[in-house]
Amino acid sequence: MRVGTFVLAAQFPGQGQGEALHRAVRSAEVAEEAGLDSVWLAEHHFVPYGTCPSAITLAAMLLGRTRRIRVGTAVTVLPTVHPVSVGEQAALLHITSGGRFSLGVGRGGPWVDLEVFGSGLDAYERGFPESLDLLLRWLREPSVAGSGDRFAFREVPVVPRPSESLSDATGPEVVVACTSPSSVRLAAERGLPMLLGMHVGDEEKAEMVALWGRLARAAGHPAHVVRGAAHVSAGVCQIADRRTDAVEALTKAMPGWLKHGLEAHVTVDGRIRQMRDPLAYTELLCGLHPVGTPRLCADRLAATSERTGISRFALLVEGSGDLAATEENVRRLGGEVLPQLG
Repeated sequence: MRVGTFVLAAQFPGQGQGEALHRAVRSAEVAEEAGLDSVWLAEHHFVPYGTCPSAITLAAMLLGRTRRIRVGTAVTVLPTVHPVSVGEQAALLHITSGGRFSLGVGRGGPWVDLEVFGSGLDAYERGFPESLDLLLRWLREPSVAGSGDRFAFREVPVVPRPSESLSDATGPEVVVACTSPSSVRLAAERGLPMLLGMHVGDEEKAEMVALWGRLARAAGHPAHVVRGAAHVSAGVCQIADRRTDAVEALTKAMPGWLKHGLEAHVTVDGRIRQMRDPLAYTELLCGLHPVGTPRLCADRLAATSERTGISRFALLVEGSGDLAATEENVRRLGGEVLPQLG
């Protein structure tokens, strides 16, 4: 089992953006010190829900500050960027980090980002498969030409080629954020592992893993690829000597951040959004994920792994909104929970 952190650089009410980003960086550094496997970095634009606008840029900085831990994006939003640019950056980080970079990609949402960056609503609604396939070709082939509806260009050489890395991996791992059967199909047909969100529980994640397996086999992927798919489960983790204290820490801080952050999202086309009740959502997360004593957290992670077949975790550890409490949470995850997982 491989346990890592999920870093949003969340801006809690009353905090500045620099404070949120400093906490994000420190939590990643402490994650390496605590022996965790990975750090996954979220990306958002124009909202305090997450103050990191470029997960791949922050990943580059953290790869330079660390020596062992894997750093990934969760996720780089493809509809707002050119996939060749993302591919070049991913290849660069893969080579210079010795293979420690993971590229998580996703479709994002129908947000005003699409207007600001000029890609338009069509890039979100229909363009994701083309972007993903062009990105994958860039990471796997020596030269690439674009012949799609969005990206058309003459053949150019791939520089630097990911396979030039001095590590065993021929290229960076690519993980796809999946929230629907259509995105599960997209990942499965390409043999790419999934990143499953923290808003769904074990039963739904198990169903998505099973669907991915059926679709991957139907697409002709060999049995060892299907069995060895390293899906990632996102969740929340808060550790305390008593479960009630862990729950209280989150229910005091997270609803204000969720309300403050989620309300700031603006749709590009004025469509109506249904926003979750912040307190009810926080309570749901506390019930689904490792929130409580170290023993309870270890048992919850083990149970999720057994029920879903997922062995990698990306856990939100900054739910208290406090830097010192976040650092302590990460250290306890590494020092008191991981040993119980073997």
